[in-house]
Amino acid sequence: MKDKVDTKTLLEWSAKYHTPNYGRTPILIVRGEGLRVWDSEGREYLDFTTGIAVTALGHCHPVVTGAIREAAATLLHVSNIFHAAPQIHLAKLLVEHSFADRVFFCNSGAEANEAAFKIARNTLAPAAGKLISFSGRTVHVPD
Repeated sequence: MKDKVDTKTLLEWSAKYHTPNYGRTPILIVRGEGLRVWDSEGREYLDFTTGIAVTALGHCHPVVTGAIREAAATLLHVSNIFHAAPQIHLAKLLVEHSFADRVFFCNSGAEANEAAFKIARNTLAPAAGKLISFSGRTVHVPD
């Protein structure tokens, strides 16, 4: 475990090492339970940002925490080059409850974008003709 560092130093490090794309509130959140969070000074807040990331069920939801503990104690990650029962069950559930015939599980947003381009190129582009991409203000249209 890392040595304990005071809040002021951590906030200074944050200003120095994080990109400034978010206007961060100058408090250091140290724990959460349900819709409540506590900062390093012991102040309690109601967290109304639960639409961000995976906290829609609240912080430390017992069902989510239990599932994470069970997964970590059993088998936390299996590469797509192997089969894993939880992944197969989830794929079946998603197909049976959506428009899709199959699913592809990705490890990152970059992998998801790459898969989307490949699917478009291999299934849509032959009929449509071309894939158009954008970079900044430039439109790329292949010959």
